[in-house]
Amino acid sequence: MKLPNSKALPINLLSACFNNTVATYKFYWFLSILQSLEEGKTKINKRELFSRMISNAWYTVNYFHISFGKQDLIQQAIQVVNANENIAIDEKYQIVFQELSTTTNRITEKQLWHFNKNVPHWFMSPWFQKMERNEIYQESQNFKNKCLYSLYDDEIVINPEWKNYLIENARVLKDFCYWNLALFLQTKNPNVPDIPNKLIKPALRSSLTQQRTQFWDIVLKELGSVKCIYTGKNLTIGNYAVEHFIPYNFVSHNLIWNLIPADKIFNSSKSDKLPPLEKYFNSFFSLQKTAIEIVKTKSPKNKFLEDYLSIFPDTDLSFTKEKYKERIQPLITIASNNGFEFLK
Repeated sequence: MKLPNSKALPINLLSACFNNTVATYKFYWFLSILQSLEEGKTKINKRELFSRMISNAWYTVNYFHISFGKQDLIQQAIQVVNANENIAIDEKYQIVFQELSTTTNRITEKQLWHFNKNVPHWFMSPWFQKMERNEIYQESQNFKNKCLYSLYDDEIVINPEWKNYLIENARVLKDFCYWNLALFLQTKNPNVPDIPNKLIKPALRSSLTQQRTQFWDIVLKELGSVKCIYTGKNLTIGNYAVEHFIPYNFVSHNLIWNLIPADKIFNSSKSDKLPPLEKYFNSFFSLQKTAIEIVKTKSPKNKFLEDYLSIFPDTDLSFTKEKYKERIQPLITIASNNGFEFLK
């Protein structure tokens, strides 16, 4: 994915900012600049930008447990801030940003300003090659080489020559950042599914109403009731929750092969915990297998049967317990390695 062209601006130098990427800060710094510009600001306080950087990455690190790499400053800062601020791991971006912009917690402030040591001036290194920090600050204040912004102790000032380009192409430029950020994070998390959809908190999570009414209600209507694999409680139509066996926070999808009926109270407490397979897999598989057989008979064209093809593309859904476990076990292992805890 390439940046939009401009005859008047050195787009090649802006592109070069993202060469040889070894951390996520370049993407989050540029995204934060674009967000501030979209609010009409051309003189932008550095603390605002540092707060935006953390806020943009907050959901990805805390909710989905995506690894940014051991040396990444943003992931480290989020872990420290998370321990010192009362902010939910799945909080909305705007609320996280507001909290970080106004907090007086010295530990949090220190984490924010730690980015000032390198981020603002090294991002500009394509315009000022082989120059040190003080030189870049000084040269940028005259917008030398048509650099993107000028640097000061507490703020940056967007070069007027770049303003219209950045605003007019903001959507494409943000897509460029997210696309390359996803590629970068995929190298750090090679076995984690659906990285692109774990970069931005959705406005609302999709409802599971259709999975309930068009799949599991068919099963419960045929059987009368099923037992919750976690609590043993009898579940009937209208009196159960649809829950993700492997947490949504990891798989980030609502495919039916990972969904089962569960006790409503237990489902609320399970959160993003992983189910130990030695304790729960046999019951999970038995319930899934029974459901498939019933739905294939009662509703052979049911659209949710197609969900199983995403993990069993070469079968007619007559797969074995061993094959199902072969698909589930690696996901559980990877999720555990990424920091998801097991049910006790």
